[in-house]
Amino acid sequence: MAADRVSRWRVIGGATILVFMILLAVRMGIIGLPGGGLGREGSRATGKTAPTTPPVEREVWMNIYQQGQKIGYAHRSAGPGGEGFRIQEEIFMQVRTMGVVQGIALRTENTLNKELALATFSFDLKSNLFAFHARGRVAGDRLLIDTRTAGEERRYEVPLKEPVRLSQGMFTGVAAARLAPGQEITIPIFDPMTMGSRPVKLTYVGEEMKTAQGKTIPLRKYAIDFMGARQYAWLDKEGDVVREEGMLGLALEKTSREDARSGVSGGAADLTDLASVAAGRKLEDPEGLQSLTVKLANVDVRPLALSGDRQCYDSGGLLTVRKERRGGLNPGRSGDLENRDVYMAATPFIQSSHPDVRFRVGEIVAGSAGDEEKARRIVAWVHGNIEKRPVLSVANAVETLKNRAGDCTEHAVLTAALARAAGVPAVMEAGLVYQRGRFYYHAWNAFWLPAWGGWVTADAALNQFPADVTHLRLVRGEAERQLDLMGIVGRIKLEIKDMSR
Repeated sequence: MAADRVSRWRVIGGATILVFMILLAVRMGIIGLPGGGLGREGSRATGKTAPTTPPVEREVWMNIYQQGQKIGYAHRSAGPGGEGFRIQEEIFMQVRTMGVVQGIALRTENTLNKELALATFSFDLKSNLFAFHARGRVAGDRLLIDTRTAGEERRYEVPLKEPVRLSQGMFTGVAAARLAPGQEITIPIFDPMTMGSRPVKLTYVGEEMKTAQGKTIPLRKYAIDFMGARQYAWLDKEGDVVREEGMLGLALEKTSREDARSGVSGGAADLTDLASVAAGRKLEDPEGLQSLTVKLANVDVRPLALSGDRQCYDSGGLLTVRKERRGGLNPGRSGDLENRDVYMAATPFIQSSHPDVRFRVGEIVAGSAGDEEKARRIVAWVHGNIEKRPVLSVANAVETLKNRAGDCTEHAVLTAALARAAGVPAVMEAGLVYQRGRFYYHAWNAFWLPAWGGWVTADAALNQFPADVTHLRLVRGEAERQLDLMGIVGRIKLEIKDMSR
C-alpha cells in the first residue's frame, strides 16, 4: 500500500508541468533583442509610424531562478535572417517535480519577417526520457507544421486568422515605441508546445529604479499578461530585458556567459507543491463520495469549462460535481454528440491513426462487447502498463506507448488515442484533484458512452472508472486548451462546502 501511495503521488500533478513549460516559453520571450521595426502593434500604440532600424547581431545570457535558487540558464542570439530577423535560443534547466529532479533542454530557431511576424520556426525539447521536435512555416493563411515523435514525421496545417508571433520576438523593438505609462500592446503568440495561439498583452508601467547586475539603475517596467497570468519585465535604455519576475517563484536575470553556465542547482521547491491548492479540510475515502461542492474564489471563470455533464457551477461561485452512474440522466443518448469527428480525430499529440496505437488497441479490446467494455479495458491497460513517473516533455501518445512511462498527462493522451483508435469518442480533461490534503493540477479523460447517458470521466493514472468527484474539471480538450489554466495557477482558492456518500 505504501508503494502504491508513492506511485499515485508521482503521477498526480502532471498538468502543472505543462503549465510551467508554457509559462517558461512565454517568459523566455521577454528576453527581447532590439533592432528592426516594431510592426503594426507599435504603430497602434503610439499613433505614429513605427521606426525601422536594421537588425544587428546580438546575444544575451540569462540566469533562471526559482524562489531565489538558480535552476538553469538561457542563451539567445539574434540578427539578420532572410527578409527580417533570425532568433536562436537554447535553454537548460534542472526542475523538481513530484519529488524528482530532472534536466530539460529546449532549443528554438526562428525567422521573423519585417513586421516581426512568424515566417519559420523549429522547436526541439529533450528530457531524461522523451523528445519532441516540430518545424513550421507560414504559407499564406496557413501554418504548415511537421512533427517528429518516435522516429515518425507527420504534417499538420493550422489555419491563421491573422499573422502570429512567437514569444521569442515579442519584445523585439518594443522599447523604441516609447509607450506612455498605461499604454498597452496586444500580440497573438504561437506556442509550439501546444500548437495553439493566444494573445499576450504588454503594458508599460513606468520607470523604476532597480538593481541589475550589481548596479541600481533606472529601468522601464512592463507588465506581461498571458491568459490572466501576470509577469513583469524591466528593460534598460538599450531595450534589453535585464530582469523578469512572475508566478511560481520564477525569475530571469541578465548575466555573463561564464556566470550563466555555472552553478545550476536542482534543489528548488517542488513545482507540484507550489502550484497546489489548500483543501482546508481532510477528505476521508474520496472515492466513496457521490457528490462534492466547493466554492471557488479569485478566478476568472470565463475561459473555463466548469458547467456541463456531471458538473454544475452557479453564479455564487459554487461548483458541484456528481458521480456518474450507468443509465444516468440521459440513458441511451447516442446520436446527439456534437462535433463527433473532433473526438475521433488523430492530432499531433493524440496520434490515434498511428500503426503502433492501432495494433496495441486491437489486442486490448479484442472480443469486447461494446464501447463501455472497450473503455474499461483501455483504462485498465494504461494503468497497468505505464510506469508512474513525472516527465518533463510534450506528452504524446506514440512516445508514451514506446517508453511505457509518464505522469497523468502521458496517461491521458495515450488513453485518448487508444479509445479513438477503438472507435470510442474520447477527450482529455484537466483541472484539480484531491490528494494528501490538497488539490493538485491533474489530467484525465472522458468517454462518450450512450449507456451512461453521455460523457463519463475516467482516470487511467489512478485506475478510476468513473473518476471520483474530487476531479474538478477546469478545461476540456487537448494541450491547447490547457493554456486556459495559465491565469489560475498560483491564484485560485477553494473551500469545501458540502459532500455526500
